[in-house]
Amino acid sequence: MTPGEAPPRSLAKGRAALTNETPRYEAFTRENTCDDWPGDGEEPPVLRTEVREEQVRSAINRVKSPDLPFDRSLNPYRGCEHGCIYCFARPTHAYLNLSPGLDFETKLIARPNIAEVLEQELRARRYKVAPLAIGSNTDPYQPIEKEYETMRDILQVLARFNHPVAIVTKGSLIERDIDILAPMAERGLVRVGISVTSMDAKLSRRLEPRVPAPARRLKVIENLTDAGIPVRAMVSPMIPGLNDHELEAILRACRSAGATAASWIMLRLPQEVSPLFKSWLEEHYPAKVEKVMCKLRDMHGGKEYSSAWHQRMRGEGPYAALLGARFRQACARLGLNEDAPDLRCDLFEVPLENGRQMALF
Repeated sequence: MTPGEAPPRSLAKGRAALTNETPRYEAFTRENTCDDWPGDGEEPPVLRTEVREEQVRSAINRVKSPDLPFDRSLNPYRGCEHGCIYCFARPTHAYLNLSPGLDFETKLIARPNIAEVLEQELRARRYKVAPLAIGSNTDPYQPIEKEYETMRDILQVLARFNHPVAIVTKGSLIERDIDILAPMAERGLVRVGISVTSMDAKLSRRLEPRVPAPARRLKVIENLTDAGIPVRAMVSPMIPGLNDHELEAILRACRSAGATAASWIMLRLPQEVSPLFKSWLEEHYPAKVEKVMCKLRDMHGGKEYSSAWHQRMRGEGPYAALLGARFRQACARLGLNEDAPDLRCDLFEVPLENGRQMALF
């Protein structure tokens, strides 16, 4: 397959990206050629998910961004099988010499020892507690978590230390860990953000091919809140001309399911995400390409994306201001908070290591 060429439909079945461009740090490009052997030229088999393992040396990433409400994060996996076409984390796969396109969805990196490393970092004398964000890059509850249970191991560590954590996910597998999350929520140590992009199941399947359906995500919100776990509805990304008309409907549905807070983010198209998204848009909604891209350029000074602080998440200009006003009014009507209560940091305590005796003094 020539870089940039759309793969056969069978190859992309169940995936959002239509291309697998050579990573930007690679000096050479690769393409398939036909040697005229019997069978050459036939459609290749459907792409299957591949998982490699990485033994990490550090678990906590330090974050320095005035746009984000946290200063540290953790990522149990690299790449994401959910395959959301708009995912701003896609460009990070290039650092692994893998494509932000189909590779991001099909060639994943699991980090099975990250919980052990996290525990050692929390035990360090110099460690200062603050909420830890999980899911801000790739989804911790993507399908391979069912096999690896890395996120469950991480939560068990955080629960023992009484460490606050904020989780973002689209995955229903989070319900498996309610037995850990509910007691943490009682102590004010956890909150969860559930991302709902559209109530249109057809649109959602195209945007997010391996994510639970919208109705299933609403059920996740209901089950978490019934267990006493506070949930924020994350209406993101808002895509002008595609799902922006659903803003109020999504907020109503999430509020009915039990969400007590809400937030929104505009579509972001950094680096390779822009051509990937445009190819997807041309494939599925060709009549809307110009409308969507024109609105995005209007919000980013004529560019398809601007990474400027305080602008990259929401854009600027009349359209961005109007969407923000609609969001605030809807939240006011529904009783949804934009700011959730702070997580507790005062309960943090380093437990004894296994096999260690208590100090006498």
